Amino acid sequence: MGVIYNLVTKVSWFFLQIIAIFNSKIKLFVKGRKQSFTILRNRLSKDDSTFWVHVASLGEFEQGLPIIEKLRSTYPSYKIVVTFFSPSGYEIKKDTTSADAVAYLPIDSKKNVALFLDIVQPKVAIFVKYEIWPNYMKALRNRHIPTLLVSAIFKKDQIYFKWYGHFLRQALRQFDHYFVQDEASKQLLATIQIKEVSVCGDTRLDRVSEILDRDNALDFMETFKKNKTCFVAGSTWPQDEALLIDYINSSPKGIKYVLAPHNIKKEQILGLAGSITKKKALFSNFADVNVGDCEVLIVDTIGLLTKIYSYADIAYVGGGFKTGLHNTLEPAVFGVPVIIGPNYKGFKEAEELVAQKGIVSISDAWGFSELMKKLVEDPELRKKMGRINSQYIARNKGASVQIMNYIRTYF
Repeated sequence: MGVIYNLVTKVSWFFLQIIAIFNSKIKLFVKGRKQSFTILRNRLSKDDSTFWVHVASLGEFEQGLPIIEKLRSTYPSYKIVVTFFSPSGYEIKKDTTSADAVAYLPIDSKKNVALFLDIVQPKVAIFVKYEIWPNYMKALRNRHIPTLLVSAIFKKDQIYFKWYGHFLRQALRQFDHYFVQDEASKQLLATIQIKEVSVCGDTRLDRVSEILDRDNALDFMETFKKNKTCFVAGSTWPQDEALLIDYINSSPKGIKYVLAPHNIKKEQILGLAGSITKKKALFSNFADVNVGDCEVLIVDTIGLLTKIYSYADIAYVGGGFKTGLHNTLEPAVFGVPVIIGPNYKGFKEAEELVAQKGIVSISDAWGFSELMKKLVEDPELRKKMGRINSQYIARNKGASVQIMNYIRTYF
């Protein structure tokens, strides 16, 4: 099976280089990987001691960040290398100051793996959530480099637990220790004879908990909100926006609305703005209007949403009308009720908070309108739901501390 995997890897890389000519995202994927070894050689020396953290994309980077920050403070003489699989993560975080070297993970060929490990020489390798690459896993094991899987969550329909999943199951078994989010994942791993497992939750809860300790003030939000009830919709897609806009346009005065779309391309933003009949402003040009007189603010930039959530009385998180619900923990940590679309299965914190009634899932415009009416008119209901959310995070944080305690056993 290994021979077939290596052949498929080489063939896939060949065709990806051809597809990159016509596809901008694949072009980033290919071009970035051609630069990886140069980046690593420029940022590292043979005498460096390093930690290597690998993530798939932006969400996994956020999960890994509490560990990265603790590694930085605990072992200041070590350099930290972060690799990404996806352009959507790398292109946003390639200049992060949290790591000493950031690069795309080279394709999982034997040659690339050997060269990568020769350059990086990690003392510990940490993979976040799902990323499992057979050649990397085998080489790390052969070189006796401690390798951890963190914030992992497993479902019985994954290939590792199927009769035909032997090859990837063997790759999964190469980790020295597994830090999983729930007991069900631990039990699933036990069915394939993996027992070095700790249940410690999701490091993202540590990440969002830290948000409360920083300055979240935004002058423009103070001016815009004016102590009125504020509804913040973050990471929305057109399917979410169609529902939200109908409500916003027909709602009575007295509520302030912030929309922070996932897609901030100019044509998308202008289309969204054009569909709103209330007085509105774009973040990019609100200096030209009296933002305090506006009822709707459209945030057409990135990097502000988490702080904006701190001003929310009611939050909506997009993606639930597709198959990729965005981060519900960021608004939840501020103790506000959260609304999502119907597709949230597989998102553990959303499933649990829907069951506890801190998050409410809606499936159509009527359901959204009825829920908003209740939340707007009942501040006590908002407080009750908000407490459920903030207490959930407070109860379940601490995963990164457990992981760091384990890492210290190697030093």
